[in-house]
Parts: sequence; structure tokens; C-alpha cells
Amino acid sequence: MKIKLKKYKDQILEWPQSGCHIMAQYDDEKIIVYQAYRKEIAEFAIKNQYFGGKFSFSRMTWIKPNFLWMMYRSGWGTKEGQEVTLAIHLKISAFCNYLQNGVYTSYDQSKNISHEEWRDEIENSNIRLQWDPDHDPCGSKQERRAIQIGLRDNFIRSFATDDILLIEDISEFVKEQYRFVQNGTLDNLITPSEKPLIFNDEMLNRKLKITKG
Repeated sequence: MKIKLKKYKDQILEWPQSGCHIMAQYDDEKIIVYQAYRKEIAEFAIKNQYFGGKFSFSRMTWIKPNFLWMMYRSGWGTKEGQEVTLAIHLKISAFCNYLQNGVYTSYDQSKNISHEEWRDEIENSNIRLQWDPDHDPCGSKQERRAIQIGLRDNFIRSFATDDILLIEDISEFVKEQYRFVQNGTLDNLITPSEKPLIFNDEMLNRKLKITKG
């Protein structure tokens, strides 16, 4: 795997405990996001290094930069239709573009727009943003919040082909680490090394409600 790994017990000492944070593995060129699919969709993506075949371009697809949030969502790859976990190395420029064009799935009065204006925004947007409670390896909710990003129409087509640098199947790694969760031996658990992502674009940070410090 081309993913940097670190002991979970060491990472939790460094991670923020509350607030809105995009926890991810990234550098100046790329960011790793996660998705989980059934076998036939994942196999096509791994073989061809883009999404096609049985992959649906007509429904919204959700990407998650936070590994443990993906594990919560997929039950560590045990839920039906989410058996194969993919690590998608994505152009960070594309990821930023998604965020800049995203609309929140819930109405926020602090934006100083009416509920009707928000409804118009969300109906006309091809990107949805949603902050959810983060979860620990065992599935317990955390005070820290994690983001997921929904893509559709022109953005899903761009994501599926042009925006991807590498697709890795990390299902075996997920299975290996899930054993430590099942056995309650979290001192042995290894997860992708992640840190909060803060943008140079202050307007984007404010839009995302990113917590600093």
C-alpha cells in the first residue's frame, strides 16, 4: 500500500478531540479518500484505475477522507455491498474544487440566507457537504466531527476518471486491523496516518467551519 501508517494509540494523542476537522492523509499534490463497494464495482476500478462498469453515474457518490469514519460506515467492510474498501488517491486541487462548490445538506441560519434560497442552492448544486460525528474504532461517537462529500452529475464524472491518481484495494489491511478491534487490543491497531487539513484559502476555511488550534 502507498499509504503512510501509524499506531492508533499514538495518533489519538495528537488528534483534536472536538470541533469540525477534515482528518486526512494529504500532501501538496494529493489527498486520500475512501469508499467501499461490492466486488464487481471495486474490481473494475482497481483493474482500470478509474470508475466504470457497474458504477452508477446517475446517483450521488459519497467520499470520505477520514479512514475511521469509513470504517464506521462500512462496518469495517462487513456490510453488504461494502465489502471492498478502496483508498483513492485524489488530486488535492480537485478535492478543493468540490469543497468550494459544495452546499450543506442542512439549513444554516448563520449564512444569512432564507430557507427558500438554501433550497434553491441545494437543488442546483452537484456537491453536498455534511459534517457528522466522528467515531472511534469500536463505533462510538466522538465530539470531533468528520466531513463527507457527495458528488453527482458533472462532478461525479470528473471524480470517476480525471481526478484520480491511484486506486488501491486495502480490504485485506482492513480485515487485519478489524481483528484488533474485535479482540479489544487497540494498542496493536494501525490506521492511516492522518492530520487536520487547513487551507490557505481563509474563505474556504470559514465556509467549512474548520476549527483551528
